[in-house]
Amino acid sequence: MSFTPVKTAVIGYGFSAKTFHLPFIKALPELELSAISSSQQASVEADWPQAKWFADANELLDNSDAELVIITAPNDVHYSLTKRALENGKHVIVEKPFVTRVEEGEELIALAEEKGLVLSVFHNRRWDGDLLTVKKLIDEGRLGEVKLFESHFDRYRPEVRQRWREMSADGGGILFDLAPHLLDQALMLFGMPQAINAQCRNMRPGSTTNDYFNLILHYPERLVHLHGNMYSPEPNLRYKVLGTLGKYEKYGLDPQEQCLKDGVEPNASGWAKEEESSYGKLYLENESHKITTEHGCYEMYFKAVASAIRLGTENPVPATEALKNITLIQMAMESSETGQTLTVNL
Repeated sequence: MSFTPVKTAVIGYGFSAKTFHLPFIKALPELELSAISSSQQASVEADWPQAKWFADANELLDNSDAELVIITAPNDVHYSLTKRALENGKHVIVEKPFVTRVEEGEELIALAEEKGLVLSVFHNRRWDGDLLTVKKLIDEGRLGEVKLFESHFDRYRPEVRQRWREMSADGGGILFDLAPHLLDQALMLFGMPQAINAQCRNMRPGSTTNDYFNLILHYPERLVHLHGNMYSPEPNLRYKVLGTLGKYEKYGLDPQEQCLKDGVEPNASGWAKEEESSYGKLYLENESHKITTEHGCYEMYFKAVASAIRLGTENPVPATEALKNITLIQMAMESSETGQTLTVNL
């Protein structure tokens, strides 16, 4: 169903905006770029001459004609910018993590509901091809009952870089950067756990914030292990899923991010199809099979948000779901500090 494109503004002009958001605004007829706020005036005006440039995010929120604002600014201003956007009657996509404190998220959710606005969080990795493959294997019963689900987001970055994601600012560190991906995927598959225990560390020399996490989510039927570190050269395990009938194992990340970094436009069928050499493998008692990876599709997120705004259809990632993520991150920090397994009371 066609509808008038949603006028969309982007706050920030860093890696996230350039890689994960602007290519889709350009490619999809459901969205129309309206404005960008950034200190990089020359770059913005050269790259996106159709967009109005604002030096200040608050000026954009107060004065642009955007209906939808995508917030890609640092984590510690997600709350303040989202609140101002909602107060100005604008729908919002906010990069993960949604906020850095549960009470902030609760306030924003209430404000969005009061004003009848769409508040969505960019958990794009719900549309990773490998996750869609895991979900399909589980739904089809090919693994039997899942007993252990292991998910990794590991990198090799042994030296601390001078960027806000690796500093000790509010919302810094990989517990707020990478763990939200893994937590959101686990909650999508299995729902909220009964308990959590965690180890979060500053491992690299000179590190001022966490650069290692190991989270264990406890369910009645299974354990879920979520892991991230900065000392893992490729090849890196992505998933290991053990069930009563077999095991699925997958290495490497979904190719959509690399395709976007390489400038591949996300407007053609199969634009980020995974190579057969990267397929995961299903191991059964007496045989094994390569499993064709499902086609990842980040574009479906943006299409769904536009539809939610124009047609009142379902928000693809409601802030209420993303807030559960933040609850578990706060509990993980407490568990790591106290050495205790904490009961999840939600």
